[in-house]
Amino acid sequence: MVVRFVVQVVVWTFFCLSGAQAATFKLPTDGSYVVGKLQRHQVTKGETFARLANEYDVGLLSLIAANRGIDPFLPEDGEVLTIPNRFILPTAKREGIVINLAELRLYYYDPDGVHVHVFPVGIGRIGRETPQMVTSISAMIEGPTWTPPKSIRMAYEEEGIELPDKVPAGPDNPLGEYAMRLSYGSGQYLIHGTNKDFGIGLRVSSGCIRMEPSDIEWLFAQVERRTRVEIVNQPIKMAVEPDHSVFVESHEPLTARNGSKQSFDWPLELQIWLDTYQEAYSRVNGVIQIQTGMPTMVYDGSFE
Repeated sequence: MVVRFVVQVVVWTFFCLSGAQAATFKLPTDGSYVVGKLQRHQVTKGETFARLANEYDVGLLSLIAANRGIDPFLPEDGEVLTIPNRFILPTAKREGIVINLAELRLYYYDPDGVHVHVFPVGIGRIGRETPQMVTSISAMIEGPTWTPPKSIRMAYEEEGIELPDKVPAGPDNPLGEYAMRLSYGSGQYLIHGTNKDFGIGLRVSSGCIRMEPSDIEWLFAQVERRTRVEIVNQPIKMAVEPDHSVFVESHEPLTARNGSKQSFDWPLELQIWLDTYQEAYSRVNGVIQIQTGMPTMVYDGSFE
């Protein structure tokens, strides 16, 4: 049986946090996996992708992927950019926090069962990958102290930098003002803020999930110990509308430790659907190869 994800037009709003705009969406009530809508932004002189990614709270790599061919450092004055604020929800339980590594996004499902809040995040860099897991928050820490593990201190020493045994809370703390410890392994993985003005929407951390200061402040106030956290790696997502049209969203796969792209399988429901609608294969393959990170129609329901 083909699994059908029903797509509907949804109402969405933005809430403002210290100048950044984090997206809040009403969840579909009919089994849909698609929320939000795309925005447009006309570039004014001096704007860069980094500045706009921060302004719209979408993640730098996501903004670049949605606007391929445009110089992210010097976009032309008057250029119209696509702001990627439409998503296919990851295939995961709609509860608590869901992080999709491939798209560098965190989804928080409101306990009211009505809303989902979407944030860009930074994840583990090559060699210090953020693992996939199903876990929960074990500790809520306001004003965290950073104790660099031995492996990180050694890595810094190789670059001629000596880290202290502990970094107290304050402006020099790379964990920012809030941290949530995950009940996984030895407890070394955190969802935390940052004292840097870069790294969100990039692979830059030592394995933790990094958020904008205003975003982690908001999220910290919503969750509590034992909140469910699921981390997945889904570079390809699929949704099917009631009229049988199909959307696919494709993200660039993460890079493995050896420098190659991680291998991945197309979603099973997409493979099943293509067994019936083989005419759509080239279109689906094209979307997957281009990797814009946005839901793209691959079938309009017209095949007999």
